Amino acid sequence: MVYYRAVGEIPRKRHIAFEASDGAPCFEEFIGEEGFSSTGSLLYHRGVPANLVDSRDWSLGDVSTEPNTPLGPRHFRLPELFSDTAAGRDVVRHRRLILANDDVRISYVVADSPSPLYSNGVGDEVVYIESGRGVLESVFGSIEVSAGDNVVIPRVTIHRWVPVDVESSGPLKAYCVDGSGHIRFPKRYLSEFGQFLEGAPLCERDLRVASGRAEVTGPEASADTEVYVRHRSRSELAGSIVTYDHHPFDVVGWDGCLYPYAFNYRDFSPVVGEIVQPPPTYQILEGRNFVICNFVPRPLEFHPQAIKVPYYHSNVDSDEVMFYHAGETAARKGSGIGNASVSLHPAAYTHGPGRQAYLDSPTMTQSNEMAFMVDTFNPLEVGEGGRACDDPAYAWHWSGRGPLTPS
Repeated sequence: MVYYRAVGEIPRKRHIAFEASDGAPCFEEFIGEEGFSSTGSLLYHRGVPANLVDSRDWSLGDVSTEPNTPLGPRHFRLPELFSDTAAGRDVVRHRRLILANDDVRISYVVADSPSPLYSNGVGDEVVYIESGRGVLESVFGSIEVSAGDNVVIPRVTIHRWVPVDVESSGPLKAYCVDGSGHIRFPKRYLSEFGQFLEGAPLCERDLRVASGRAEVTGPEASADTEVYVRHRSRSELAGSIVTYDHHPFDVVGWDGCLYPYAFNYRDFSPVVGEIVQPPPTYQILEGRNFVICNFVPRPLEFHPQAIKVPYYHSNVDSDEVMFYHAGETAARKGSGIGNASVSLHPAAYTHGPGRQAYLDSPTMTQSNEMAFMVDTFNPLEVGEGGRACDDPAYAWHWSGRGPLTPS
């Protein structure tokens, strides 16, 4: 995160004995990146943060992946993964894995029930809210979320997802990007002190942070409490359910520069030019070996002959993954892309709009697109969720022919 905050009760100095206003002793916890050498926050708990009473395995389900071979573009129809109306799914335990490599894992979930407490010990998460309303509750407090929000959760933050108004707003539909390290704003947007620069597409006013403090009181505060933890065992993902002798939300106050935050794609200010601007102008975040972009509605290019859809391009260094929030875009017209579709355009493959979309684009007058893009610098493989909703016809829609060889 980029600026300092102090919430609730904290002592005048760090690392000194501290009592809450009611006289109860508090126990300091440091959550920090890169050991003790980078961004962090200090939290003050009523219970001892280290007091475990149990730990057992949590099965993560099918986390296997398969290479994208033979090489080709893919279309994943995510709504097919949750076509039933069965209740009881949550954002943590019912994610379906779409694509993954050693740096990032992309999954999707439709949830109508509160999740258990959860901590991702592998890396930071960005959760894009497709639709529905909910609350992210964490040791830092609560953030209300809704459609179009990018929600960033730092590594090891204990939190839970609570859908709200499901009957009127529908379930919480979430597109989840799990990094294998930290996810931050691009350095080119920030001053050397971490403030957004003039000309950056976002500023601090666009960010929503936790309101209030997380303090849980009464019998719940001292009850044994389970936390689902995603972590690594050797080089593989693993899951555990650890039980503390208290509720981790027993925080009377905290301060620092590391905490969850959210911002909506509608608050992103796109760069507009005489001719079409390249995807890096839409970047919002970056992780280890991947970047994240929000493509948003914008005034169209004003050169009289401007091509107003993405020109044909080869991903020399990256796989491109697009989640389509607003359904079919001009560039994808006739491809079968719809709301909550995901396309994968891999490295070593040239892609772009359909032929007629390219030719018609100079006469376009408006753009209502919204897409969430992840570009990875290492090849992605297909997870079980991707395999379950793959569209086998997508690769051939540009030419209208194929395949020439039996599948």
